[in-house]
Amino acid sequence: MQIGPKKTAKLIYTLTAVDDDKIIEKVNEEKPAAFQFGIGQLLPAFEENLSGLKANDEFSFILKAEDAYGPSDPYAIFDIPIDTFAVDGKTDEKMLQVGNTIPMNDNDGNKHMGRITKVMPEAVTMNFNHPLAGKDLRFSGKVIDVKE
Repeated sequence: MQIGPKKTAKLIYTLTAVDDDKIIEKVNEEKPAAFQFGIGQLLPAFEENLSGLKANDEFSFILKAEDAYGPSDPYAIFDIPIDTFAVDGKTDEKMLQVGNTIPMNDNDGNKHMGRITKVMPEAVTMNFNHPLAGKDLRFSGKVIDVKE
């Protein structure tokens, strides 16, 4: 059976960033990843590259940033006043560390995950881009199984 719409495929793979070959995710045979195709939950280019493959087929492909999580949007990086993070007048210094990801709500109540990139005396710079935005991604692996 081939990967296609309404099929579920179990895959093992290694996901790396093309620019530095750093491993982002590694899925092995002990716990393969299961993906349902054709229901709008996967990146379209990811589905296209795997469509038609069957059990035991190997794959290796690159998704350009535009076809993955998009380019990094400079308007999604901004400074937030440090007093925004105060609870009862105190700021948690452990929370405000470069690299920490913090859920924030916008003015409409929508939740967004922001990664701290800089801490200053009066503000915190946060990046609300997807962590993989702006990165070309390499997927290489093997199809373990395909089912209805």
